[in-house]
Parts: sequence; C-alpha cells; structure tokens
Amino acid sequence: MPRIEIELTSNRDDGSWTWRAAGAREPRGAVDATLLPDGVSVGDLLRAETEQFMDGIEITAVLAPKEGSGKPDLLEILGSGRNEPDVIATLAKKGRSGRREDRPRRDGDSRGRRREDKKGSSRRREGAERRGSSDKDRGGDFKTSGKGGDRRRSRKGSGGDNRRSPAKAAAPRPKRLRPRRKHLKAALAVLPDEMSLIGQHLARGGIPGLRDAITAQNKAATEAGEPEIPVDLLLQLAERLQPNLRTADWHDRAEAALAGIAEVDLRDIRSVVVAAETAARTDETRELAESLREGLTARVDHEHAEWANEVRTTLDNGRIVRALRLSSRPPKAGSPLPSAELERLAEAANSSLTSQVSQDRWATIIDAVALSPVHLRVVPEGMPAEPAEELLEVVRRVSMNVPDVAASFGIEPTPPRRNRRPRRPAAS
Repeated sequence: MPRIEIELTSNRDDGSWTWRAAGAREPRGAVDATLLPDGVSVGDLLRAETEQFMDGIEITAVLAPKEGSGKPDLLEILGSGRNEPDVIATLAKKGRSGRREDRPRRDGDSRGRRREDKKGSSRRREGAERRGSSDKDRGGDFKTSGKGGDRRRSRKGSGGDNRRSPAKAAAPRPKRLRPRRKHLKAALAVLPDEMSLIGQHLARGGIPGLRDAITAQNKAATEAGEPEIPVDLLLQLAERLQPNLRTADWHDRAEAALAGIAEVDLRDIRSVVVAAETAARTDETRELAESLREGLTARVDHEHAEWANEVRTTLDNGRIVRALRLSSRPPKAGSPLPSAELERLAEAANSSLTSQVSQDRWATIIDAVALSPVHLRVVPEGMPAEPAEELLEVVRRVSMNVPDVAASFGIEPTPPRRNRRPRRPAAS
C-alpha cells in the first residue's frame, strides 16, 4: 500500500476534507474527516496510505505527522584535540626489512622449509584426531573442510538446536490482498479493438493515468510535427468505459478479500468494503459486498475480543507499558475497553509513576499513557525530585494529552509543532 504526503486544502460542509499531493497539483481528491487526526487545519502536511482504483487514488488511512525535536541537527566532529599538521608523511626505513620473503632463496632453505611444513601438518593432523576423539566422547563430532582445518560442530543427536526460538521470532506480517484479474481481463476482452488500448490504460492508472499517457503522446506528436490526439474525445470515451471496468476490478478484489477474510490485512478488507458503495453495481456484486461486510464484522469482533483479553493478560503480568500501548490500538474503532478495565489500567499507571521510579522509566510510562484511553485519568502517586531535561522534554511533547501531569511539572500544555508547507509569495 503506497504512501504519499498530502496537503489539506479545504474543509467541506459534509465533514470531508479536500487534499492534493504536497508540492503538486495532482493527484488530488477528498478524504473523510474520521481518518484525520484531531486538530488538523488547512495547509497541514500529512502522510497517507493510498489505494489505486479505476477512478483514481483513494486514501485508506492517515498517519500522524512526525514531530520534530525543535533542535537543529548538528554533526559532532570527533578528534584527538591536539594541534597536528594537516598532512603526515611516514618514510620507510632504508635497507632490507628482514622478512623471509626479502631474502634470496637457496635450494637448501627451500628443502628445509618443505620438511618443516610436512612435520607441522602431521602434528596438526594428530592434534585434530585427538580432539575429535574427545569430542565424540562428549556427544558431538567435528567436520573438517579445507586446508586450514575449518571445524564445524555437528549438532545432530546432541540436543543443541541453532534455530531461533519462537519467542525471538518476528511476528508474522498480515497477508496482503492479491486479487486475480479474472473479471477485469474478461471486461477488457469484450471491448472493441478501437477501445482496447483506452481500456488497458484505464485498468493500469485510471483516468489520471490515461490523461498522462495522452499528454505524453501529444508532446511527442508536436515534436515530430504530427497532429495531436483529441483529448476531450478520448476522455469522454474513457468515462463511458470506466464504470464497467471499475466494477470488474472491484469484483476481483472482493472475491480475493472474501476468500482470505480470516487472514488478509484488515486495512485491505476495509478498503474493498468502502469501494463497494460506488463499484458494486450488479446483483452479484451487491450480494458479494454484503457477504464481505458480514465477514469483516465477524473478523473485527473476534480480533477485538482477543485484543481485550491480551490487554487484560498483559496487565495481570505487570507489564504496564505494554498494556498501555495495546489499549491505544483497538481493532474496532470507537469500542474501547470496559469501564472496569479502564479503571484498573489507570490505577496501574498511577502506582507505576512514583518518586522512586527512575526518570527513564517515568518518561517511558508517561509516553505510553499519552496515547492510551486513560490519559486523562492518570494522577501520579509521586513526582521526581529533580526532573532531568530529557524527562521534561517528553512531558512537553505530550502535554496536550496529559495536561494535569504537565501542570504538575509546571509546564503549560502546548500543541506539538506541525510540519507546514511554506506559503508562496503573492505574485506582483
């Protein structure tokens, strides 16, 4: 799922916001206000996850803007601190170095070296045999390879396994949607020959992709002195083809999403369900959309129950930071933990914030509290006697989410700095 940087351009009356790609006119479109973070305004730059459909780009998720530290990035130059000349030259000593390679070889020397090499190799073999016999007695054997006697221990039968333990293995990534283009290919196959090329461009990049292709071809025609293609006529033909191709493309994606409803990434499934409002135009696709909605609801309910149980279990094990971070990511939007669990989570956070806790731990816990649903319920049991600047910096950064805690440090809650695009000067 590609990510782009977007700029919010206006706020509509229906609750949506218009956007465009940062620093460019295209692409552009509208995004629902529920996907945007709180406190956004016109001109804000945000990172968005997008999905390419037949009619253009649709935003499926908006990420919070990166917060700058407010400090300039400096490079630290490390050195000895001594005043030394810029160039140091070291000359080699005159005469022979005394190495064996510099000495003239004599036949006697070469024969003596060959005898010493044979004796040394026989001693190495005897030592390897003795070590091998002792290692076999201990339950393992060595395999040697190469002239240097590179030894690798064989773990067969010895109970030692070099594989990573399940606890250290990385968590599996959710499966992404991989639709088969069966219905889209069938829709392209029935097009007349004169419309086939237009349909292929629509299938690859939608109306924006077709417009770019026409612009590039007209530019090449102008340079060659040939007549240009009528842009408006081709776009009108494309608008007639687009609904059927969009429905076929959605049909492929919906079938793949329904087949993998238990394992495909929820973001991909949600994007298909959202697109059904405009793409499901036949009775078959409407029934498919309804089945997909029911499957998505059951999947979200199941994952929400597992999430709540994981938060509860993590809190029972005393892992307060993990429990706070988990509580901020419910699978079902608008469905937080029950009130009893929220009170228990807030009490655990309060008892973890004391004057005896190290300031690094204090900063870690308060950073997790700021994003949790109990951020306004937390009242620390104790405060650090002399808070360090690192801790104060964390409190300043999250002060809007934990205003009472920030006031305890004497910090006025202030919104974080946003990455705004500089306005262009008005043309004179």
